[in-house]
Amino acid sequence: MLNTARNPWIVQPRPNPRAPLRLFCFPYAGGGASVFRKWPEYLPSSVEVYAIQLPGREGRLVEEPFKSLSQLIEVLGPVLLSSLDRPFVFFGHSLGASVGFELARWLRRHYQMMPAILFVAGRRAPHLLETDPPIHDLPDKEFLEELRTLKGTPPEVLTNPELMQLIRPMLSADFAMSHNYEYVPEPPLECPIIAFGGLEDKDVTKDYLDGWREHTSASFTLRMLPGDHFFLHTSQPTMLHMLAKDLLPVMGALV
Repeated sequence: MLNTARNPWIVQPRPNPRAPLRLFCFPYAGGGASVFRKWPEYLPSSVEVYAIQLPGREGRLVEEPFKSLSQLIEVLGPVLLSSLDRPFVFFGHSLGASVGFELARWLRRHYQMMPAILFVAGRRAPHLLETDPPIHDLPDKEFLEELRTLKGTPPEVLTNPELMQLIRPMLSADFAMSHNYEYVPEPPLECPIIAFGGLEDKDVTKDYLDGWREHTSASFTLRMLPGDHFFLHTSQPTMLHMLAKDLLPVMGALV
């Protein structure tokens, strides 16, 4: 993956500086910018993918990961400002959905800016309390078992003790950031929210996703796709086809 933005927070899988619309993508807990490396293959050439690379993973492995979502937003917001010089949309999966949501609210508070659309996937609406017990501070053996259950970490990583020791701080920090997130009420966002979920996701059900409608004063759409929590991988072509169609009105307004 290329990072031609000269900003360690942004990775551009396929740089396209003439594209009139930017899609900022925020990964799930434990994920990095590589999650979105193939997305440009499925999207119109008028959309440029900006995959967000958080500290502590992939090309930023040696950096200290964030453990607080509010602290992350206070740093991430300013470093992305220079890239918001044209129309943009946000997409976030799981923890990334909370990042996109809170970043949109931060931009509204400080700069009266707003994404054209907020896409959220695999995440309960922010006002719905987390009911699962925390896993970020479990002993290594139990932590490893939880990762196997979640199915978000490749088996070859789980069976590599040296690699697990290397990425454990990042994984623990991400899960702590997700579990300790505290929603603070604000007026609904003025942009449309489009939510995606997995039909076999037992933790983030349709009812939990439907709660996102409370956080927009514009339109709300909910789409359920085949797959579990990581349907964005197993149903990737279908989801991106839908996402591309959702972007058509935004791109049409730019002509």
